[in-house]
Amino acid sequence: MPFQQGLLATPVPVHARHLFFALQSPEALPAVLDTLLPHVDGRSLILGIGAPLVKALGRDIPGLRAFPQLDAAVENPSTQHALWLWLRSDERGDLVLQAQALEQMLAPALRLADSVDGFLHRGGLDLTGYEDGTENPSDDDAVHAAILAGGQPGMDGSSFAAFQLWKHDLSYFKALPQADQDNIIGRRLSDNEELDDAPASAHVKRTAQESYAPEAFMVRRSVSW
Repeated sequence: MPFQQGLLATPVPVHARHLFFALQSPEALPAVLDTLLPHVDGRSLILGIGAPLVKALGRDIPGLRAFPQLDAAVENPSTQHALWLWLRSDERGDLVLQAQALEQMLAPALRLADSVDGFLHRGGLDLTGYEDGTENPSDDDAVHAAILAGGQPGMDGSSFAAFQLWKHDLSYFKALPQADQDNIIGRRLSDNEELDDAPASAHVKRTAQESYAPEAFMVRRSVSW
């Protein structure tokens, strides 16, 4: 089953740039998308379409909706965009030039609203020093979790993506005793083992896929930014 291979490729790229576009001229969309698609190889350049673009084209994708703004102790704003491009490379300079070319290519229909650079840190560690995505499925299990199959016509090989940015107070976190850091994450920094007696507030407890009803399924592609 064909799908954008970069979604599940490991490790995550050494350098990445995420481009987010807003609609500027819906009338120009068909021609611009025809020009863009030959550049989307699903490995070095991944494309995601948002609800505003789908609506502008007069189409409907079952299950696609804007991410809701969440009321919580930490602000969780909803910043829905029309188009998301994920550029991946071992050379940061290549990403800068590619991003400039893509922005110019899409300008008749889409306006660059935001850009975020990401990078691989020490083989896949969060800047806190802990490994991120430990429980990601792999191989066929990852495909089953992240790639749609056997659905409505035209949907096979597609995925739903939620792009989130989380800012950590690293100065505060790293000033804590090691035991407190481990309890916040729910794993030991020394060996990445999950703590049997981790508090309910631990990251691993609050994000466990099996704790949702129905059970959540996802593949996390976390990088520092």
